[in-house]
Amino acid sequence: MLDAFLHMDEETFTKLSTAILCTGLIGYMCFIIYRLAKDSKAGKYGTIVLAFVLGFGMFGFIVKTILTEVLQK
Repeated sequence: MLDAFLHMDEETFTKLSTAILCTGLIGYMCFIIYRLAKDSKAGKYGTIVLAFVLGFGMFGFIVKTILTEVLQK
């Protein structure tokens, strides 16, 4: 198992690290949206609006990634 990681080519490493790090970044951004809503006492409606507006960019990135993979095949 360790040997597979040590002899990984650059393209595989790039795809794997991008997927892992972008997932972590999106998770962290969701936490930031939650804290922003909580600290500003936005309420239920305000939290939904914050999640929609600020999460729309993350949604676009995810859709772009999926469309790129589908169209390349």
